[in-house]
Amino acid sequence: MFRDLGSILLLFVATVRALSRVWRERRKVLEQFFEIGNASLFMACTLSFFIGGVLALQTGPLLVEQGLGSTLGSIVGMSMIKELAPVMMGILLAGRIGSAMAAELGSMRVYQEIDALKTLNIDPVSYLVLPRVVAITLALPCLVIFSNLVGCFGGALVSNYNREIAVSFGAFFENLRQAVETKHILNGLLKSVIFALTVGVVSCQQGLATLGGPRAIGRTVTKAVVNSLVFILLLDYVLTRLLLPFDR
Repeated sequence: MFRDLGSILLLFVATVRALSRVWRERRKVLEQFFEIGNASLFMACTLSFFIGGVLALQTGPLLVEQGLGSTLGSIVGMSMIKELAPVMMGILLAGRIGSAMAAELGSMRVYQEIDALKTLNIDPVSYLVLPRVVAITLALPCLVIFSNLVGCFGGALVSNYNREIAVSFGAFFENLRQAVETKHILNGLLKSVIFALTVGVVSCQQGLATLGGPRAIGRTVTKAVVNSLVFILLLDYVLTRLLLPFDR
């Protein structure tokens, strides 16, 4: 565990040092960015829509019983923007994109393509890792923005058409507008950036550390996804605790 953690930190430092070459690799960054977006946008919107709907369905009747039905918009919106959208989109990217990164780099490692790059005096970090990490760091905040919009719409739709809740679109979004501030949106976006960096670096590190035959690639993908999920949940608590004073 400590060896993997040290390797992750070293790869992160090497990636930061290689940032000066990101303009040279801009074509690969854009290719990775659009690939991540095309692979994840539809699923992200579908997932967010039903998360917002479930939030409204679970909390709406309870709030109406207490005479607080008008506050449903703020509860759904704040839950999505500050917590659920960054975490769920991070988990989604870990499962879809992080696993693909780990498998791709693991295959290159097993079949000695990375050794060939080193022989040609090409840095694997700047050539392979940097475009993927930068692309996922740009893509996840964009997915979180879509998730916020679609999730709030899903919550409003359920609130409006569920007879037990019966909160109109106007009342829902008016309460949402009053409760949500720019700092809350930035809170979620900051979390998404850190989660994206974590998924990208962890997945690339596991791919580059692959040793053995084809069976090792499967173990690499599993470790990349599991480690990414663990780090996302740990960092979520730490970031929430650190950002709590700024949200008041």
